[in-house]
Amino acid sequence: MNLPRSSYYYKPKEKKPDDPILLKRIEELAEEFSRYGYRRITAQLHREGIPVNHKKVLRLMRERGLLCKLRRRGVRTTDSTHGYPLYPNLLPEGPVTVPNRVWVADITYIRIWMGFVYLAVILDLFSRKAIGYALSRNIDTPLSLRALQMALKSRNPPPGVIHHSDQGVQYAAGDYVDTLRSHGFQISMARKGNPYENAVVESFLKTLKTEEVYPWEYQTLADVENRVPYFIEQVYNRKRLHSSLNYQPPDEFEKMFPMNNHSNPCLTALT
Repeated sequence: MNLPRSSYYYKPKEKKPDDPILLKRIEELAEEFSRYGYRRITAQLHREGIPVNHKKVLRLMRERGLLCKLRRRGVRTTDSTHGYPLYPNLLPEGPVTVPNRVWVADITYIRIWMGFVYLAVILDLFSRKAIGYALSRNIDTPLSLRALQMALKSRNPPPGVIHHSDQGVQYAAGDYVDTLRSHGFQISMARKGNPYENAVVESFLKTLKTEEVYPWEYQTLADVENRVPYFIEQVYNRKRLHSSLNYQPPDEFEKMFPMNNHSNPCLTALT
């Protein structure tokens, strides 16, 4: 029959059953980090010493309906129709390679049963770490100022740090600008209607909404005040893996760099 001898002796390989321990751990991670995709799940498994291919993780998550689903875009919270001075975009073109060089700020809303709660947040662009935040029923300058004061207290930044935000009145108001100037910040703002110029903090807010706010469906202000700080400090900063940080959490990433060095390379480049 002109068939090779190997065809006669060929036996189809039996499909091995999936490792129940691996399955259980994937399900646990998907429950704890509900917006993790298969890449982050794979990275976390590797960090735990579990050698598994990302294609297998994708297959297992797809078969069990564990792949995250996208949510619709939220409501705009930026009011740039004001008479305060605006500032040019000072963001460096390349990556930020040291802590306390660029801080990025933004505000979002969180829907509750009887209205909205607003969250102001500040990230260090180097590590994506949330270094200041504040919650309020009012979207105003005191809200953004409280987040700034928290960041100042936690970081004690050197002069010359770039503070980047949108053109909203909460960041252009006199009290906020005066506080920035008194601490030696360089003020930077994204162009009107261009969210890509503040993409990192926009990404953080999306992560907060999809991984924390939407699954919990807060009913009261107390719900928000209990859960959001926990997510920011205990989950996002300490545990959540970031692809831009080589799949490390912000706290872990920052430990590789000294925080008490007040030299700032942006002073020379931008003065």
